[in-house]
Formats: sequence, C-alpha cells, structure tokens
Amino acid sequence: MKTTIGIHGVCGRTGRRVVDLAASDPEIVLAAALDSPTHPLLGRDVGDVAGIGPIGLRVEAELPLATRLDVMLDFSTPSGTMAILPTCLARRIPLLVATTGHSPEQRAEIAAAAHHIAVLHAPNTSIAVNVLRQLVQHAAELLRGRDYDVEIVERHHRFKKDAPSGTALQLARIIQDATGATAIRHGREGQHGHRPAHEIGIHAVRVGDNIGEHTVIFSTLGETLELTHRAHARDCYARGALLAAKFLANRPAGSYSMDDVLEFRM
Repeated sequence: MKTTIGIHGVCGRTGRRVVDLAASDPEIVLAAALDSPTHPLLGRDVGDVAGIGPIGLRVEAELPLATRLDVMLDFSTPSGTMAILPTCLARRIPLLVATTGHSPEQRAEIAAAAHHIAVLHAPNTSIAVNVLRQLVQHAAELLRGRDYDVEIVERHHRFKKDAPSGTALQLARIIQDATGATAIRHGREGQHGHRPAHEIGIHAVRVGDNIGEHTVIFSTLGETLELTHRAHARDCYARGALLAAKFLANRPAGSYSMDDVLEFRM
C-alpha cells in the first residue's frame, strides 16, 4: 500500500530533502508540493527545486481540489502551519506538523484539530533524537534528588528563527516532569548568585550552517554525564517524517506522537 503525501514548505531546506527521499521510496507517492503564495519558486518543478531533476510536479500555493492526499507534511513556519490547517480540516487530511516556534494559541488550535483529523505535532522527527528523549527521561529519573544540576545546550544554523529550539524545550519539559524542577532559565548574565537547585538552564547557539545539536548535561560536584545528539544532514528529519507519514495514513482522528510511530513507550 502506497502513501500519497503533500509537503507544505517544500522549498525549505528540510522540505527539499523530503522530496529527494520520497522520490526514491517505493512506498511513497508525492502528489502535492506547496509553499507560501509569495515564494519566488512557485511554478517551478519541485524536482528541480530539490536538485533531483524534473518529476512533473510544480510548486503551488494551494492544494488543487482534484488532488487527494493520505497525509500532509508541514515543514513551513508557524504562520504557514495555520494557513494549511484549515485545508487539512476541510478535506480530512491527516497532518504532520514538523514546524517549531508556534505561540501557545497556535499550539492550542493545532491540538483542537485532532478532534477532527489525525495530528502528529513533533518538534523533531529524527529517530535518534526521539531515542535521546527516552535516555534523558531515564537519566533524570535515576538522578532525581541526588544533587545534579541540569543544563541544555542547543546549536543550530544562523537562519533558524526561533530560540530555544522546540526540541530543547521538549527535553526540558521531560526533565521537569521527571525531577520536579520548577524553573527554566534561558541563559545567564550579570550577578545572578548561586545556581538554584530547582532550575534547568537552556542555552541557544546560532552559528553558520549547523543542522542541529542538542546536549543535556547532568552535573554534580565531582562528575558530569552528557547526552548528545548531532545531526549530520537533514536526511535524519526527512526519514523520520516519511515514517510518520506512513503511520498517519488512514489513522482515525486523534493526537499522535513520534513515540507512536516508533513504538516507544515512555
């Protein structure tokens, strides 16, 4: 059974990698390539945009009425997500939201859509990052109450618009749930005094073309444990997104996660 997908935000860095990997996946049919109505590459063959040569599918601003999809993959922007969401709701298309930086109101609207369609909102679709989440939770549970400070350092390319990353925030929430930490501090400056035991520090680095790194540090007097994930190419996100698309196809309305896709149990 093949899964027919559309990609929203198809001209972005990750969207292009999804096009490339989808073209070589015998279980995937790419039927819609969408991007912003003002994008300069509208009308171009999406295969040319992705660097794989023409595939007979052009970049469009709206999903054609005659095009039927099993899943829509969103790799756009927060405002882009909100633009494609009504289309998915009206046409009952399951939606993977792999975009970060949404406001609380936008997140609530995405969550509400799960009453009507299958929705998977994942800050990171990499398989190994989702393994990292499991490891971080387990480490945090084992070290709870043992006087370990926790810091998260994330690095991304200079073009990333939101900080800290959605993945860093998700890791922080996991640690909060596991340890009872009550505060998140975004960086430090000035005479801030001794580090309180109940806080998680998050530090966002924006440099060059860094695709993505996340390090969670557990440290106490005398020793440190670090758990790190480094993305070498955006293919890790694209592969995970295609796995998620196959999972979401024909699912009933509801809220799903990468744990469901990968059959993890936290």
